[in-house]
Amino acid sequence: MQKAKILVLGSNGQIGTVLCKALQDRYGLDQVICTDIREPKVQRGIFHMVNILDVEKVAQLIDDYKINTIYHLAAILSANGEKNPAFTWKINHDGLLTIFNLAVEKKITRVFYPSSIAIYGPSTPKQNTLQHSSFEPSTVYGISKLTGELWADYYYRRYGLDVRSVRYPGVIGWQSVPEGGTTDYAVEIYHAALKDKHYNCFLAEHTKLPMIYMDDVIRATIELMEADSTSLSIRTSYNLAGMSFTPKEIYESIKKYIPDFTINYQPDFRQKIAESWTETIDDREAREDWNWKPNFDLDSMTQDMLAHLK
Repeated sequence: MQKAKILVLGSNGQIGTVLCKALQDRYGLDQVICTDIREPKVQRGIFHMVNILDVEKVAQLIDDYKINTIYHLAAILSANGEKNPAFTWKINHDGLLTIFNLAVEKKITRVFYPSSIAIYGPSTPKQNTLQHSSFEPSTVYGISKLTGELWADYYYRRYGLDVRSVRYPGVIGWQSVPEGGTTDYAVEIYHAALKDKHYNCFLAEHTKLPMIYMDDVIRATIELMEADSTSLSIRTSYNLAGMSFTPKEIYESIKKYIPDFTINYQPDFRQKIAESWTETIDDREAREDWNWKPNFDLDSMTQDMLAHLK
């Protein structure tokens, strides 16, 4: 792979904040151009304010910095997306096609596009969900992500665009805050445990969902992007598994280290979304194609989260 000159779209989100730093550390501060629709809390390296629907602005950045690799993270997430479905579709779907078309036009070497467990639906098998399964997403976010997977495969076959993707489970990390996802509770609960010793959970106690620790997310993303193209068999999006647990199980994990921590379960509209998703994921293709393997389980994640947040 030629030396990466990277454009990150949506760099201030939960994943983008951490991924940008990792890419800067790996490839060099001036090799990574970060962009978002709002200013970063802490600016590191090169940053530009960019709306992904502004084709001319994105194209200009690609030309100015001689970009050859794009990480397209800009999106509206599941819970927030339900508040304005039409706008969510515009950003998540139309924005993606904007980037794919520019990538073809500008002869971009490689594009990363994150999908999500939100593509799963009521007909998806709940246990050990296979790479190729039934997908009937229940949210506009999930619909947009599933459509994006199909576009990724289409652009690879039609134009030879090297798009790579993983289906992120719920992402948990201490470095940044989540922004409107159904799995946000699994980050909020650690902050609440340390600050208030109590948490009101918006999901029911036995709602099991696939999750992954941020360290594993970043490593999986970069490993996939650096993998030899000939080893990749999936051009929609790879299943990716970290761990699966319920709100009660993460509460019990935290309670080992904060004995006086308490919790209430007050399910809201996000409960229905969570119930439409799978519980455990079979990610054998990722393991076989690019040697993916998570490093963190629930208890090791809890120890690391609490150590950093303290």
